[in-house]
Amino acid sequence: MANEASYKHKKVINIGVVKELTGLSQRQIRYYEERKLIFPDRTSGGIRKYSFTDIEILMDIANKIEEGVQTREIRQEMVRKQSVNNEQHRKMIQGQINAHFGIRRK
Repeated sequence: MANEASYKHKKVINIGVVKELTGLSQRQIRYYEERKLIFPDRTSGGIRKYSFTDIEILMDIANKIEEGVQTREIRQEMVRKQSVNNEQHRKMIQGQINAHFGIRRK
């Protein structure tokens, strides 16, 4: 399972392949990057590289756009989800620290 997670997040796919897999135009993909909805890596030559996770995100964005959701709303939802994930992660770490040191919450 760890290998599955690692390959999904590796940024090795160029924009041409992403275009083929998603059905989006290069302009649409770049626009979603400009709107801070997707974050490809760049090679030293400036070529964008995407992961399978990025492709899943792009497909989700395309579906939401088709449903009439604005990019601003999509970004707000992404920020909100990230905030919740960060809080859950913080609580998990705090729980592990408490368990390690035998601290009980009242």
